[in-house]
Amino acid sequence: MFRKKGKNGVRLRIPGFGDRHIHTLLSDYDGTLSCNGKVGTNLKDQLVRLADLVEIHILTADKKAKSNDCFGPLPVHVHILGGEDQDIQKRHYLKDFAPANVVVFGNGNNDRLLFDAVKENGGLCIAVDNGEGCAIDVILHAHLFVHDASKALGLLLEPVVCAAALRY
Repeated sequence: MFRKKGKNGVRLRIPGFGDRHIHTLLSDYDGTLSCNGKVGTNLKDQLVRLADLVEIHILTADKKAKSNDCFGPLPVHVHILGGEDQDIQKRHYLKDFAPANVVVFGNGNNDRLLFDAVKENGGLCIAVDNGEGCAIDVILHAHLFVHDASKALGLLLEPVVCAAALRY
């Protein structure tokens, strides 16, 4: 398990939907956290704040994501995927975590299997369009759709907002 001691996680109290205690964020990179291959300064600041609470893992085939221009010294783990079966690779990456304590961000068809596995096990799935579109298939497998990665991260930094969107 990647979970480090000392991180309290994020508690989401969601009437009717069910509470979530998030310890890990697994996120796609291209089109989810980045737009045109770039990660904004505001987003980087939010990732630093969120990393005090949860472990953050970026799953991507884009080797540039490890560069200083993307995440560089930020407190995130960047995992580079191989060329084929990225949907299966992303779902397999989940095996090191308790899915009920995971939130996933994604925008592409290659995120749908990960979304299904997290959703089936009580985690939280957020489809994120950061300006490059979002596949209908991943939206249909999500609990929530958000336009703008900064707003998606804001839902974890301000859990009351997330609860308002998901409550029954």
